[in-house]
Amino acid sequence: MKTVAFQGERGAYSENAVFQFFGFDTQVKPCKDFKDVFDSVCTQETKFGVVPVENSLEGSITQNYDLFLKYDLKVCAEVIVKVEHCLIANPGTALEDIKVVYSHPQALAQCRSFLEEFGRELISTYDTAGSVKMIKEKSLKNAAAIASERAANIYGMHILAKDIADNPENYTRFFVLSTQDSAPTGKDKTSIIFSAKHEPGSLYHALGEFAKRNINLTKIESRPTKKTPWEYNFYLDFEGHRTEPRCAEALKALEKYAIFVRILGSYPKAA
Repeated sequence: MKTVAFQGERGAYSENAVFQFFGFDTQVKPCKDFKDVFDSVCTQETKFGVVPVENSLEGSITQNYDLFLKYDLKVCAEVIVKVEHCLIANPGTALEDIKVVYSHPQALAQCRSFLEEFGRELISTYDTAGSVKMIKEKSLKNAAAIASERAANIYGMHILAKDIADNPENYTRFFVLSTQDSAPTGKDKTSIIFSAKHEPGSLYHALGEFAKRNINLTKIESRPTKKTPWEYNFYLDFEGHRTEPRCAEALKALEKYAIFVRILGSYPKAA
């Protein structure tokens, strides 16, 4: 039986992504930090890891993109999970009893309108499901957590309100980490990191190598290198597998305009 690492406690959305992709008979390894997930796969304690990289409302989870520069791991799949937040409390706790709400910062941000109207103190934690587990273990009768309905069921908690996110079109994209990426399927994407040379037009020409081969870019984002102020790495997703001739040509041509190019992997596009 394969074991898959994820960040958070049982019931976290990352665990939902694991089961959605691998099936409910998968053995899971909860990790406190994203770094621990990368470590687990890198040392082969687990064969796979699952980490969030982007939310449709709040944008990229930049910490995980940065970790790809520190670990020699590949992306072998992507998973898109529908996020449906609930306000969860201990059994017997009423909505008017709540004085404080705990959750991950992204979950709090995604429920901004509901929480502003609710008007309670907000406290950030490292995990949505971990917040539910914490208020259960501490028997907090004046606190609630924002997490999934599955988290409430796992910990035997009461749901005070469902679907409290500002926008119902709330999805999180996850990468499946492994030591190898995936073989071509005909419906693939590729993710890379590169740093453009400090020359006029280098980024323009770099992206032009994809345009001239009619390769569709699905994401581009810059992140500070954290080495020299105002210098950036670019994270790029494009349609196609790295082994396809036109994609391989574009990646080779990109090297003319880049200081470095790191191919994170090619993988089937998620539905």
